[in-house]
Amino acid sequence: MREIYLALMERTLSAYSVSHIQRYFDDVKKNGLTEHGFPRLTANIGILIAHGRRQELRALFLDMMEFCCRTIPTVKAANDFSVREILCCLCEVEESGVADGDALARWKGYLRGIDPATCYNVAAKSPEDKVKNWALFTGLSEFFRIRMGLGGSEAFVDTQLATQLQWLDENGMYMDGSGEKHHPMTYDLVPRGLFALLLNEGYCGRYCAEIDACLKKAALCTLKMQSPNGEISFGGRSNQFVHCEAWMAAVYEYEAHRYAKEGNFAMVRAFRAAIARAVGAIEEWLSMNPIRHVKNRFPTESRFGCEDYAYFDKYMITVASNLYAAYRLSDPALPTENAADCAPTVFATTEHFHKLFLKAGGYGLEFDLDADPHYDASGLGRIHKAGAPAAICLSVPCPREPLYTVGIDEPRALSICPCVLGDGEWLFGTDAAWEVTDTFCDAATARAVLRTRFENGAEVLSRYTVCESGVVIELEGAQDVACLLPAFDFDGDVHTKIQSDGNGLTVVYRGARCHYTVSGEIREVEGVFANRNGYYKVYMAVAKEHLKVTVEIFE
Repeated sequence: MREIYLALMERTLSAYSVSHIQRYFDDVKKNGLTEHGFPRLTANIGILIAHGRRQELRALFLDMMEFCCRTIPTVKAANDFSVREILCCLCEVEESGVADGDALARWKGYLRGIDPATCYNVAAKSPEDKVKNWALFTGLSEFFRIRMGLGGSEAFVDTQLATQLQWLDENGMYMDGSGEKHHPMTYDLVPRGLFALLLNEGYCGRYCAEIDACLKKAALCTLKMQSPNGEISFGGRSNQFVHCEAWMAAVYEYEAHRYAKEGNFAMVRAFRAAIARAVGAIEEWLSMNPIRHVKNRFPTESRFGCEDYAYFDKYMITVASNLYAAYRLSDPALPTENAADCAPTVFATTEHFHKLFLKAGGYGLEFDLDADPHYDASGLGRIHKAGAPAAICLSVPCPREPLYTVGIDEPRALSICPCVLGDGEWLFGTDAAWEVTDTFCDAATARAVLRTRFENGAEVLSRYTVCESGVVIELEGAQDVACLLPAFDFDGDVHTKIQSDGNGLTVVYRGARCHYTVSGEIREVEGVFANRNGYYKVYMAVAKEHLKVTVEIFE
């Protein structure tokens, strides 16, 4: 597996031409080090060179590494992230002999001179400080300095860790939002990956046992939340980037090693199969030409699907950075598994994440019951089928007030949700209140019953059944009811083929087919809807009081 990680890191780096890297370096030398993208690029180039890859970049790398090590202690430039990555690179190049002794001594001298108060953007002063994941990056960076004999304080590290444990919910998931809900799913995974790296690298301090217990508990939840095609769950900021699955693989690597030590090889196989699915999702995007860092095919310069901070130079190389974390956590003695994710599953997060997952027969559903309108929409926001393009039905909801670029003037919320009439206009369940009333799971099927309450007082009861033959949605209300049907239209490069006839709607995309069959009438909804993956046309299935919608995806 380690060779696979290195190969994917090299493929990630191929997105940066030599001239691109040189231009980036020239810009940083001119304008100064302002964030962690450039040190991250430097570190991953060095790691690949240390493993016998990209040897033509050796001279340029040595200059970049000199600049980073000399500059990092003198400026606050998101060093919370960079110090650990540069130190990992330093370990690799020292072991492989890439740099001579004089260079290594200089670099270590620079990094030994780090003063946490002036180097890091976020550092807790007491265990009670209310700081989020940047302090965990800071603590891990300082732990690596201790590990390499370059300074650092164990008490400082423990203070950072103490502040992080307060953000874990009952499942051990990390709550990185600003309130009691709307916590981003990516930033649940990232801190847990950092915790795993910390323990893997030898931390055995005050919080070791508590962190390990949290990792074990939360990883079992992540297994249940992983899409059948390998993706992390949707929800919140920094989602739908190619680097997300690499963090999930890192978390799984830690758990596979744990269960191997315990002799529980059924769980080892489960986590290794999950790693294979995650890596497969990464490979799919890295096989495209040109490579994108976000899961669409719009030109990189458009920043479609990206927050302001999620630009190419920083978030493309982050794929390699996170793959390297998985590399460090992996156990070469454990085999790679390619087993299908076939066990039917029903799983609900705590109210802090407000998600419900159903999986059976190769299909995976994810509901958001109280969505953040800046990133998602309430309702059924994902139907994935193993082996089919993730976006062919719906991979992530369309937000009403997106905080990422979608390229349209009037965004509208979209999920697969019930609708009711209110004063002559259809009210969408994206803006309604959702409640799970029942769930069921057996050897072949996963089911859930949900109630949707609209602002006009109307209610719709929805039954969702997932099995090998597809997804069945049954709606029941006291008046006309409808269900929104997303039809993926454009991924930034190619248009899908959409056909609606009578009680059927079909979307053909990249050799796969998504087909809706409804018991009522199908109408087209005006306007364009958008999420990180691209643009959608939307249809509505309408019936009197009772409506049945069947969704089948053929890969």
